[in-house]
Amino acid sequence: EVQLVESGGGSVQAGGSLKLSCAASGYRFGSYCVAWFRQAPEKERERVAFSDSDGRITYADSVKGRFTISRDNVKNILYLQMISLKPEDTAVYYCAADAGEGSCYLGYEGRGTQVNVTS
Repeated sequence: EVQLVESGGGSVQAGGSLKLSCAASGYRFGSYCVAWFRQAPEKERERVAFSDSDGRITYADSVKGRFTISRDNVKNILYLQMISLKPEDTAVYYCAADAGEGSCYLGYEGRGTQVNVTS
């Protein structure tokens, strides 16, 4: 059974930093597509960072220059480094991974970790 478990969320003041982790069991991130999404109350779900199987990375305009997605294939952990956090970054953050063995279908997803940014 594949499980993705996010951690590292919490409360931080605006301008602060957090580093989210996503640990996988029953799954190896390897070079598969991975992503971080977020969902804030009364807002649409947003994909904030994406890394494809060729290592190309894209970010939502709202986080570009502040968020960095990375993976440690030895520890089998996906990260999202967040700096210069803003109150509008408050959301539940989810990691997602390719469930299609290279198809880039992000069918595996964790339960999320809450990030609260106070002004």
